Amino acid sequence: MAGMSSNWESDLESWLKPFLEHLGHKARRRMCPLYVAGLIGPGDRKSVAPLAERFAPGDYDQLHHFVAAGVWEAAPLEAELLVQADKLVGGSDAVLVIDDTAMPKKGRHSVGVAPQYASALGKTANCQTLVSLTLARGEVPVTVALRLFLPESWTNDRARLKRAGVPLEYRAARTKPEIALAEIDRVIAAGVRFGCVLADAGYGLSAPFRQGLTQRGLTWAVGIPLHLKVYPVGVQMIWPRAKRGRPRQHAIPNILSIPAEDMLAGAKWQAITWRTGTKGKLKARFAAVRVRTADGPPQRIRDKGQQHLPGDEAWLIGEHRASGGKNTISPTCRQA
Repeated sequence: MAGMSSNWESDLESWLKPFLEHLGHKARRRMCPLYVAGLIGPGDRKSVAPLAERFAPGDYDQLHHFVAAGVWEAAPLEAELLVQADKLVGGSDAVLVIDDTAMPKKGRHSVGVAPQYASALGKTANCQTLVSLTLARGEVPVTVALRLFLPESWTNDRARLKRAGVPLEYRAARTKPEIALAEIDRVIAAGVRFGCVLADAGYGLSAPFRQGLTQRGLTWAVGIPLHLKVYPVGVQMIWPRAKRGRPRQHAIPNILSIPAEDMLAGAKWQAITWRTGTKGKLKARFAAVRVRTADGPPQRIRDKGQQHLPGDEAWLIGEHRASGGKNTISPTCRQA
């Protein structure tokens, strides 16, 4: 394989060694390295028969049993993965990246499959969606968690869940941000070291997700939609006098929240180059404004209807990049 050392199979076996101890049965421990080598090794066909022919001649039945009928406890393997990932890339300068991974599928019988947005395809498609957590430092990423997301078409259909054999503890509806927070807790409990959590706007638009990161004492930076509301950092809560009727029972902000895009419009922008990519230097214009997020409790404000009150302070960072002759702004919220 291009880019692989000639002894990649022995390197793979060394990497897998601590995991094999958790597989229990001797035949599983022998088949696992052969199967993984077949998946990442040369050859386009990755079904059991051609894998056995290339990497396990004469052991087709055992390899097939390992893939089709092998049952083992996943938790010890997942715990070992966190230990090994931390040894490899963990540290205060590491980041934990939250994202989606979509697997296009045909039909409707695979667990969790449904028409939903597939980020890898950039469109809605019939697919399974997994919440992924990746520990990365420098340019080395290690995926440490993949959790299947179940859409409402599954969680609202108990018979379908039962037919597919979904375990009882996974049948309740959970949003992708809720799944991500639960996995972050598991990563933290395992002692994995990282300095910051990163996520795109698919997670950043969720106020409970951002608040959950803050409650855990984490530094984070997340993408947000242009329309997400923010307040100037100097916003104050006041008690305006009512001209008639009963006095107000709740304080209101002295200024209204505005979309993040409008807050960045009057900011000072600066051109920054951060590294060289495959097509030359990566550069864009950036602006940073200290704000308070509009994700506090909802409150009626005069004739403006329900508005979310000011929440925590954060940096609102805009990236202004020319693309295809158009200027695009990508806002990010960062709390440090």
